[in-house]
Amino acid sequence: MSNIPEIKLGIIAVSRDCFPIALSEKRRAAIVAASKTPLYECPVTVENEKDMLAAVADVTAAGCNALVVFLGNFGPETPETLIAKHFDGPCMYVAAAEGDGDMINGRGDAYCGMLNCSYNLGMRHLKGYIPEYPVGTAAEIGDMIADFVPVARAIVGLKNLKIITFGPRPQDFFACNAPIKGLYELGVEIEENSELDLLVAYKAHAGDARIEAVCADMAQELGVSGNQYPALLPRMAQFELTLLDWAQAHKGARKYVAFADKCWPAFPEQFGFEPCYVNSRLAARGIPVSCEVDIYGALSEYIGACISGDAVTLLDINNSVPQYIYDEDIAGKYDYRLTDTFMGFHCGNTPSCKMCADRAVKYQLIQHRLLEPAGSEPDFTRGTLEGDIAASPITFYRLQCDSEGKLRSYIAQGEVLDVKTRSFGGIGIFAIPEMGRFYRHVLIEKRYPHHGAVAFAHCGKALFSLFRYLGVEDIAYNQPKALPYPTENPWG
Repeated sequence: MSNIPEIKLGIIAVSRDCFPIALSEKRRAAIVAASKTPLYECPVTVENEKDMLAAVADVTAAGCNALVVFLGNFGPETPETLIAKHFDGPCMYVAAAEGDGDMINGRGDAYCGMLNCSYNLGMRHLKGYIPEYPVGTAAEIGDMIADFVPVARAIVGLKNLKIITFGPRPQDFFACNAPIKGLYELGVEIEENSELDLLVAYKAHAGDARIEAVCADMAQELGVSGNQYPALLPRMAQFELTLLDWAQAHKGARKYVAFADKCWPAFPEQFGFEPCYVNSRLAARGIPVSCEVDIYGALSEYIGACISGDAVTLLDINNSVPQYIYDEDIAGKYDYRLTDTFMGFHCGNTPSCKMCADRAVKYQLIQHRLLEPAGSEPDFTRGTLEGDIAASPITFYRLQCDSEGKLRSYIAQGEVLDVKTRSFGGIGIFAIPEMGRFYRHVLIEKRYPHHGAVAFAHCGKALFSLFRYLGVEDIAYNQPKALPYPTENPWG
């Protein structure tokens, strides 16, 4: 996962000048000792604005890109909140619980201080990450720090991200034509190119000396049974090198990239293959390549890679599970109703590490029907990675800009079931509690597109915290049956 940030956390203790500074320093040292996450301990304890500048300079020189600002006692409102202004990275604010000293000279009143801290962050229009319950012992704050790391990784990643597209965006895929205004609000850069630019770059890589090594790596990944078209590998390897070289040449001032590419109808005939397998390989390295120039799909995938530290995918929320499959393989074995299940599908862009062992490079059936003569053997529609997605916990989510230019999101945790799909493409049977209601009253009601990003872990907590930090006001989730949606008919 070479395309996501590595977080180096620092901790700065703050102290109000009418409280013992030693209290904050002792409690800071206890957090460093208790934390399972490595922390750089800033030696400067902040009581005033000069201290604040010195502390920020110290953690910056130490290479920190995220901070824990720790109220070891009541804390000084102005300097502690100005840390978030002067430090170039996300800051988490937490406070000390009482109980490690006497209640006269050993009481810090940080519970009260957090209120003033939040108030002052708001007055200065500064962002701070505040946990659900931000007051704790050293061990409890250590757990909060562990929760903060994936959120910080996503914040730093987005700040340094460029999404590179090869379009134009599809005419009939209106969801993929969402306004890019939201990207700039998040601090994400975008570079939109023509599909012809990509074709020219691809042709320039013909005969590249690195193709042979990439082919060998592909063959090793696929194995004998998965490598059904060995003669196709050089074309796909050439394309992989084209994308990687484009990323290096075009990332500019940014550190990280994601792609949103047009993959049909012209692509396969002009390039001679489907790009899906190559897309899957880049996603496995933390470089998402979304289908159908889905810019917010690429953004969502990148967020998931940062949050989970693992490969992600982008799937259609595609089709219902047939009653016979439910009756044969789900009912009585899993605690889900039929309407809790659905099939997530795409042509073949899911990384092989997230698929069952019998996955293989095949041809895209839908494109073959559309683009090649009826009854003919597949030719340029080959290149998808097909098979069932392996059983796993998952989070289905998306960050989207609506037609009015407003960011909104959804998050739903569930799992991929260990049930054969009996179908084609990269596909799995997904189960999410109360999916039927979520489908109607979030996905349809709020007009989300058919693409959803998938992280292969339960990371709803971190995604929710991230979206709140980013200022997303509408964060939908699959509500339990006892909690109706505003648009849900109370009479059923």
